[in-house]
Amino acid sequence: MKAVLLAGGLGTRMREETEFRPKPMVEVGGKPVLWHLMKSFSAYSITDFVICVGYKGEQIKEYFLNYAAHNNDFTITLGKSSDLVFHDDHLESDWHVTVADTGSTTLTAGRVERIERFVEGERFIVTYGDGLADLDVSKLLAFHAEHGRKATITTVRPLSRFGLVDVEDSLVKRFREKPQMDDWVSAGFFVFEPSVFDYLRNGDDMMLEQEPLERLAAERELAAYRHDGFWQPMDTYRESVLLNEMWDRGTAPWKVW
Repeated sequence: MKAVLLAGGLGTRMREETEFRPKPMVEVGGKPVLWHLMKSFSAYSITDFVICVGYKGEQIKEYFLNYAAHNNDFTITLGKSSDLVFHDDHLESDWHVTVADTGSTTLTAGRVERIERFVEGERFIVTYGDGLADLDVSKLLAFHAEHGRKATITTVRPLSRFGLVDVEDSLVKRFREKPQMDDWVSAGFFVFEPSVFDYLRNGDDMMLEQEPLERLAAERELAAYRHDGFWQPMDTYRESVLLNEMWDRGTAPWKVW
């Protein structure tokens, strides 16, 4: 099974970082957040990846083309490009990575449509290249297989961005510091059957979670898997700092490898 990672957006809400690199290459603990996501999948034996690049995609291409050099000590004799020795080895030697240029301005539905040839008519996972979770991928896949629909969306109950104040008779009753919301939102982890491509045709100007998924829902072909654990998108610089703090403290819930 392949995991398709959407890594081509502009990341405008993280301009401090994304002015110089694509958001999935922003580092957490010295590694791109994209790497953390791929490591999470590999813990469930999913090591075949298709990365949809766009904005500053050449940086993602360079990272994987020179992955061994980025992740190992090496000795090279200058002037002799063939005289290169890597010391030890990285733990990702079994990863199969396809980096596909899906356009600089293509929206998410179009990016998925453009990699149809790389998933070879099989069931596949799609997610954004900047959100981390302690998602049990094996349970997600079992849920999808059991209900028999064309698509599954993963939902979570996020924490409120703000602390809440409970008021009764004009008096403050209590403060609630960023409580968990009652409503469910998309966590951005999807399982798709190949037939989903029929909903993505001419999708360059479509967001995946709008028209395509709305059509699937209207046809009762979209099921929701509820994830009760950790989920944190990295949409802002503040959230990147939060993820780095978790990693540095050794309390990163998404580190399941």
